[in-house]
Amino acid sequence: MRIAVDGTPLLGTATGVGTYVRGLLAGLADLGHRPRAVPFTLRAGGRPDGLPSAVTWRHVPAPARLLQAAWARTPLPPVEVFAGNVDVFHATNFVAPPSLRARSVVTVHDLTYLRHPQWVTPAVARYTDLVPRALRNTAAIVVTPSRAVADEVREAYGLPAERVVATPLGVDPAWAQAVPADDAWLTSRGLPGRFVLFTGTREPRKNLTTLLDAHARARAAGEVPDLVIAGPVGWGPELPARPGVHLTGWLDPGDLRALVARAAAAALPSHYEGFGLPVLEAMAAGTPVLASDLPVHREVAGGHARLVPPTDVDAWAAALLALPPRRPGSVAAAREWAVGHTWTECARRTVGAYERSRA
Repeated sequence: MRIAVDGTPLLGTATGVGTYVRGLLAGLADLGHRPRAVPFTLRAGGRPDGLPSAVTWRHVPAPARLLQAAWARTPLPPVEVFAGNVDVFHATNFVAPPSLRARSVVTVHDLTYLRHPQWVTPAVARYTDLVPRALRNTAAIVVTPSRAVADEVREAYGLPAERVVATPLGVDPAWAQAVPADDAWLTSRGLPGRFVLFTGTREPRKNLTTLLDAHARARAAGEVPDLVIAGPVGWGPELPARPGVHLTGWLDPGDLRALVARAAAAALPSHYEGFGLPVLEAMAAGTPVLASDLPVHREVAGGHARLVPPTDVDAWAAALLALPPRRPGSVAAAREWAVGHTWTECARRTVGAYERSRA
């Protein structure tokens, strides 16, 4: 089967979608496929580092925004202009190009643009029009990162069950070998020796205001570790400076793993998620997890995280004051659950979606 995958998310600063595309390509290569990765961009630049040798990087320069605008109005230009002749084109980030013969598979990571439009940028808001256009192709198959999102997609778009396939994401094995950051590393970056950690892009959907308010309330009530917020600035109001709160900005993957492994707990209070990969990454690193009580976190955490109502500041403060201990049995069970999520299995399920699109 000739497979092409939208490789645009591999460009620029690493994001959650970029992690997904990189992991999927690695999984496809593990299964013996030789996919093409096709970026839609004018940006110069060669093949991203770290891609398996089985992956072909095929770049035909084109402005992504103009392409999306064109695809919203017309079935031109077809994806074969960029990908060549393929059997399946996998649109990895909501927007599926028109095609001449290639079957279409599109990843819908979440429905924030429909369910919570106040938490998205204008670029993401365009998915409200672009996703339904892709789904008008009745042969198109939708893949989602979780069963929770699969259920939402079926309900929102009235799709039959056979057109929506859940393909749970994988965890890089490096997380299970993460070595906690040492005191010298932390001191060099102005970070405390004991801390609770948030990882992710700083944007309204991540609900950092609740976490910050809860941390301040917990500090006023008793002894609580400092809060470290690790991740790039996304959009929305800038976080105010607060006592006991540290911002690291973006970290390279190795540093991030070391920081997660050192944390007293990972705190992930999102209002809404499509999967919540940081939950599994923290578990794989041996770190206890506090996460918002969402259907997707119940699914992904598998009973190994403490779940807290997303907007209940008092409940989050109480959780910060009574962090889960690192009991060896609990850590081992959570790690086993997390590392059972592999990119090879994600790719295997995705190939099933490719085959379904061709049936």
